[in-house]
Amino acid sequence: MSLAVGLKAEKRAVEYLQGTGYSIFERNFHSRFGEIDIIALKEDILHFIEVKYSKDYDALTRITPSKLKKIIKTVDYYMCVKNIDIDYQLDALIINNKSIEIIENITY
Repeated sequence: MSLAVGLKAEKRAVEYLQGTGYSIFERNFHSRFGEIDIIALKEDILHFIEVKYSKDYDALTRITPSKLKKIIKTVDYYMCVKNIDIDYQLDALIINNKSIEIIENITY
């Protein structure tokens, strides 16, 4: 996927999240462990959101066990360096040409 397509998908994701009650904290947080696409707050829960786009197959399959480990390490690092102590969860936001779907708690 090209950078332009990825940025467009993340823009759609942010618009969707804001429209459904999320407050965006941060985008594209990088650490030595990996990257978090979107960090948002909703109902006192901090959501770490991995955005995946595909026009012709199930984008969720691109969140591999290896990718998930990197996300978890990055979340742990973020919570530590930002000194945040609130409930959080890892979510996936799946975008295709016709729909947007959020899948909550992808670690379970």
